Amino acid sequence: MSTITDRADSVRQFNRFYTHQIGVLQEHLLQSDYSLTELRILYELASQGDLTSTDLRQMLGLDAGYMSRLISGFDKKGLIQKVPSATDARASQLHITDLGREILAPLEQASRQEVITLLERLSEPQQLQLIASMKQIQTLLEGGQSTTYLLRNPQPGDMGLVVHQQTAIYSREYGWNSEFEALVAEVVAKYLREFDPSGERCWIAEKDGKVVGSVFVIRHDETTAKLRMLYVDASARGLGIGNRLVEECLRFARDVGYKKMILWTTSNLVDARRLYQRAGFELVEEEPIHSFGKELVSQTWAIEL
Repeated sequence: MSTITDRADSVRQFNRFYTHQIGVLQEHLLQSDYSLTELRILYELASQGDLTSTDLRQMLGLDAGYMSRLISGFDKKGLIQKVPSATDARASQLHITDLGREILAPLEQASRQEVITLLERLSEPQQLQLIASMKQIQTLLEGGQSTTYLLRNPQPGDMGLVVHQQTAIYSREYGWNSEFEALVAEVVAKYLREFDPSGERCWIAEKDGKVVGSVFVIRHDETTAKLRMLYVDASARGLGIGNRLVEECLRFARDVGYKKMILWTTSNLVDARRLYQRAGFELVEEEPIHSFGKELVSQTWAIEL
């Protein structure tokens, strides 16, 4: 297992690689007379409107003395001007002039074209994967978590991910062995071979372009549906995805005319059991079993629809 030092070295290696990719090791950006920092200041003023010197310094993480020298140089060249603050008469804000915008515009376009050239080396799916990964890095480093996700129908390749992710999760979190992987693979294979859209359904949960969960409704008999294979990846827990997946199963089962829904789980899956209880399921049967390499308590839950 890697140490925090190993991970830090990996981040540094990525930084060096990405810095080289975007070409910011050049003393001046895009063969212009301006450095990357100088253009960042102009860009922020152009895109966000008037800002104080303190705002810019905090935004860009710059030393106060260095910022002062840059602003003084811009002022002498007529690229910015100081204007009274709209909220504090004692303070002033920096405003980009028309000349500043004229200088920035072609450099912005050239910078955009450089990135387009970089992206064009990749296929469209690879471009989308790259953007999603960048958004994930931004979200993690900002200390937050994206709360957006979608539920969709399965696409080619999803079922393999479902088997892989469920097996990995239950092995990592509960120590279950390959018997569980065999069970999950059998359920998925049977669903794909015998899928009946009039009474069966699968939802894939997707977040930031990645599969993070799933659930299946499978016909048990003419009046009873079975909820199977519910899971949410650890990276997407706490967003209500599990509740939403169960709600969709119940709604679908009622809409197609089922009278009852059942599910099987084990007593050690505490979070899942709480989710089922909140949805209205009741425990109807349990017994001790030895399965997946563990001593478990098998449970069947049911709800009248």
